[in-house]
Amino acid sequence: MSAFARSASRVGRLARLGFADPARADALLDDPALAGLSDPLDEVFGDGLPDALSQVADPDLALFGLVRLMESLRQTDIDGEDHRGELIAALRHAGPGRDRLLAVLGASSALVDHLVTHPGHWRCVTDATRQSAEQRRDALVAAVTTAGAMPVYDALRVAYRRDLLGIAALDLTARKAVDELPPTAAALADLAAAALEAALVIARAEVGEAAGDCRFAVIGMGKCGGRELNYVSDVDVIFVAEPASGAAADETAALAAGTQLATALMRACSAATAEGTLWPVDAALRPEGKNGPLVRTVASHLQYYQRWAKTWEFQALLKARTVAGDAGLGRKYLDAVNPLVWQAASREHFVEDVQAMRRRVEQHVPAAESARQLKLGPGGLRDVEFSVQLLQLVHGRTDLTLRSGTTLEALAALSKGGYVAREDAAVLDESYRLLRTLEHRIQLFR
Repeated sequence: MSAFARSASRVGRLARLGFADPARADALLDDPALAGLSDPLDEVFGDGLPDALSQVADPDLALFGLVRLMESLRQTDIDGEDHRGELIAALRHAGPGRDRLLAVLGASSALVDHLVTHPGHWRCVTDATRQSAEQRRDALVAAVTTAGAMPVYDALRVAYRRDLLGIAALDLTARKAVDELPPTAAALADLAAAALEAALVIARAEVGEAAGDCRFAVIGMGKCGGRELNYVSDVDVIFVAEPASGAAADETAALAAGTQLATALMRACSAATAEGTLWPVDAALRPEGKNGPLVRTVASHLQYYQRWAKTWEFQALLKARTVAGDAGLGRKYLDAVNPLVWQAASREHFVEDVQAMRRRVEQHVPAAESARQLKLGPGGLRDVEFSVQLLQLVHGRTDLTLRSGTTLEALAALSKGGYVAREDAAVLDESYRLLRTLEHRIQLFR
């Protein structure tokens, strides 16, 4: 067979395997960056690199990403280690490590870009394991306290995405994607909390001696608070500060220091650097929203919720939990406001208020997008979440088992308690998992 005929045969096979541009894929398989992988059509891999690539979301993206990664490893000396040779060895045979790496390369151009910039992080993909919240926090805090010559903002971003690689690797290679949603969302929330803790370390260093004037806690809200975060999302928080000594006379100084810490923490997460940005830290759920003070004492928060808060604010507090800073102060805040949350259903026009808020959310969706809006459209994620939260607030006054900030946990508790029919709960659970998984896949790409 002539060389032309062999090439045409391989291009045809690549087309059958699902490559959108088989001619380009054929050229990439012969790229010098892949030298050492030999003939990718089975001679080295047994079942073949193209066959393995055909199993990922975007085979063309994965192959191009692999070429870029191998080229980066060829040009980079990482602590004198032979990363390229080790990666070639990891890719020679089928297994979880190869599956994870190709899955990440074929699902996220953003994570491909990170791997090309930090090629030594390929092991975070192939060797991915589940991590506890404490392990993630310790890793990110260590990254900013031992950054060396690297700017601390950059160190935080690099460490965050290093951890994100492992989360995505396990998510993308799960046997059943919808079953992996809860641990993935929880891991993303834990990683965000770890980043907030590390950002607070940076903030304390920036504020200096004045930081000692206050106790300071970060309360996670929304999906971060509920341990059900997305890959791409603002992180909603509320800030609380108290005098370090507990003396009321020091309250002004404590709030001033707390405001400095909160401002610096937000900047550490959201500022754009050479390593990009993490996400915006959104404190708009605080009392009085953007018109209110950024930081309040527990007593000030409590006074607001007792006198002026609207129904939706108690609904938002369903998901509140301490995510960074002084854990004792966070508990004090939650102990103060939680009783008010579970009294909210006794407010006049409570059900109507919740339904009106849902309608206002729908009104912000352009009509042309409504039918395909996974999050906000009719039958979308917000419908499940609002239904669950409404039932929690009504029945959670007397049933403590319903007081979870996580949507699927709360739905399961509602079903177990007989507040939602088992068949209805099953439909809501299945639909919620599917829509959130689709949302994650869309977000992962870029």
